Amino acid sequence: MPFINTKVNVEMSKSQKDSVAKKLGQAITAIGKSESWLMLGFEDKCDLYFRGSCDSPMAYVEVALYGKASADSSSRLTGEITDILSGELGIAPDHVYVKYSPTDQWGWNGSNL
Repeated sequence: MPFINTKVNVEMSKSQKDSVAKKLGQAITAIGKSESWLMLGFEDKCDLYFRGSCDSPMAYVEVALYGKASADSSSRLTGEITDILSGELGIAPDHVYVKYSPTDQWGWNGSNL
């Protein structure tokens, strides 16, 4: 039950969101999760600053997980997320942060798992 929330300082069209969503759905398998449980959020045109500037495209991505992923699989997913954002939105890999938040408490369908 992962949730990936992507904040970018560029504008995303509906077709870009759809394309990124599809690719993230495929990429989530890198950590042994399935698109059938994946929820995504997109926040575009955010006020993000990196290295004291907001002049170039950048992204902050949060990956919330029920359970944990190994360091190797998380690293693979980070690479895939970076590639997706670079290819779809022109965000340089060194302007992407990815944060992982594993938890053993996750609510769904009116109760906790």
